[in-house]
Amino acid sequence: MQGTAGIWGYLKRAIIPAICIMLVIYFLSFAIGGPTGVLSWRGYQAERKALAAQVAARAEQKASLERQVELLDPAGVDPDLADELVRRNLNVVRPDEVIVPLDEEN
Repeated sequence: MQGTAGIWGYLKRAIIPAICIMLVIYFLSFAIGGPTGVLSWRGYQAERKALAAQVAARAEQKASLERQVELLDPAGVDPDLADELVRRNLNVVRPDEVIVPLDEEN
């Protein structure tokens, strides 16, 4: 009977350290392989580069639109730009005219 009491004594003393070790292993596994862990950093870096390229493209687009807004200022509208926009948006072209697109972006 004393053999079983000795085993239970060892188990009672080992429970708290075992739980602590399991918790440390649990948190370390998430720190390494979790969604924000060390192994996920490469994916985040690639995603960050793609987003930076997208931001640069949007900045160019914004600058282009700002230039058009400046040219369409009611105080002094650029007649060529106004004519181009009207013809493109309303599809107003005479049969004897030939349209040569210079920009493929706009």
